[in-house]
Amino acid sequence: MTFRFTTAGESHGRGLVGILEGIPAGLAVPTDRINTELRRRMGGYGRGARMKIEADQIEWLAGVRAGETLGSPIAMLVWNRDWEHWRDVMAPEPDAPGAERRRQVTRPRPGHADLAGSLKYDRQDARDILERASARETVARVACGAVCKLLLEQFGMEIGSHVVELGGVGARHAVPLPVPLNEASDASPVRCLDAEAEREIIARIDAAKAAGDTLGGVVEVIALGVPVGLGSHVSWDRKLDGRLAQALMSIPAVKGVELGLGFAAARRKGSEVHDEIMPGLTRATNRAGGTEGGMTTGEPLVARVAMKPISTLMAPLRTVDLKTGGPAQAQAERSDVTAVPAMGVIAEAMLALVLAQALLEKFGGDALSETKRNFEGYLAQVRARTPRGAGAAS
Repeated sequence: MTFRFTTAGESHGRGLVGILEGIPAGLAVPTDRINTELRRRMGGYGRGARMKIEADQIEWLAGVRAGETLGSPIAMLVWNRDWEHWRDVMAPEPDAPGAERRRQVTRPRPGHADLAGSLKYDRQDARDILERASARETVARVACGAVCKLLLEQFGMEIGSHVVELGGVGARHAVPLPVPLNEASDASPVRCLDAEAEREIIARIDAAKAAGDTLGGVVEVIALGVPVGLGSHVSWDRKLDGRLAQALMSIPAVKGVELGLGFAAARRKGSEVHDEIMPGLTRATNRAGGTEGGMTTGEPLVARVAMKPISTLMAPLRTVDLKTGGPAQAQAERSDVTAVPAMGVIAEAMLALVLAQALLEKFGGDALSETKRNFEGYLAQVRARTPRGAGAAS
């Protein structure tokens, strides 16, 4: 079965659509679980006025009946409440002769897709670019990722995230991390596990808002219970770490992804980097972050995702007006001071989508019951190779 997903919709269009194909039949998909993930995405200190307007909830369009997946493509719709204020701006009908639409964007924002997209697609109004490039699109990704989380739970996997740095403030790493992770991180307004760092982060967000500026940061996203052997070493495009990097880098404003030690591994000796193999085929450490050779090791999958400050500034940077060619101040669209806490929720969704795809590649199955039988058979095979008691998943 082919696994794939796609999204459609613009930030101020009528709504966002997520289409997810390849989920086996028989998976229970409670609507409230999907909506909970959408609410988590809308949270976090430093978000803008848009979050006060929207109340994201899905409508099932296809692929679900009586609360369970059918094995056919799943389609979900999230309406944009703000559409009511943007009907004339975003209407698909052509303009009347001589008419000019409101809220045109001719002063592209540095750091955004405005200029490159306008040139690539030969558009005079950068709104044709920014409406799709907006991070609002990720609401549909989170909906698709929420379905994948429900699938992964059936196989003992759990995904969570927390903020490890925001606005230049680093958080002390909790050892061990709380379980369930999201229950602890979601209790913080900035999804940070360090109370002292949380206070300083909030102060910096307030200062940035007063200055018309924005802040970036780093989120750690973790998957527990992942079995050994998802992904493959045999071809470049099947390597799970490469697929994870691409998926996480595709999140708007993300500029870096690390697995395990990441860049720190390049500054250490080999004896300080590699994870020794112990009796029972367990690992003494998890410096690799849960992958070796493009495959999962059975250890927790750990990635850190770096997000740059949001491109829309209330104290705009210099740019050029595309109509006149002269210097100008960049356009100021309504925006957040920071979306790093929300980015963690989106990173969870992207990790879930990649893991779900890899799981179904490995175990197949048109029905969930079939996938589970194949999964249990594989675990039995792995256990036979680890007679001293190490399981296939940690």
